[in-house]
Amino acid sequence: TNLVYGLTNQTGFNRDFGLKDQIRRAVVSVMSNIAEGFESRTDSQFINFLGMARASAGETRSQLYIALDQGYITEERFKEAFALAEKCARQIAKFIAYLEANPRPRRVSEETAEYDTDV
Repeated sequence: TNLVYGLTNQTGFNRDFGLKDQIRRAVVSVMSNIAEGFESRTDSQFINFLGMARASAGETRSQLYIALDQGYITEERFKEAFALAEKCARQIAKFIAYLEANPRPRRVSEETAEYDTDV
């Protein structure tokens, strides 16, 4: 997020408020969906939010291409930001796979304990 905010503070983005706003919204959406999903009640809800976060990382990569094509960022900065967004999407995908492979019980449970009622 900090990298994208830094990139969009460069001169080229000052003329393109739409792209600046959209790429910032996309990158913030990655973080926000992860946080919102973490606070959800079930793994399936969490997985849905993680899917939206991954999609937002894809949207960020797409908008980085636009910024590069318009000359708003250098090839070097594009590669840096693109690689980071790609890494983020891969990590989210692996986390989704982990959650799907290791479902948690829906209710709290504890081992059965024996209680002595003799007083």
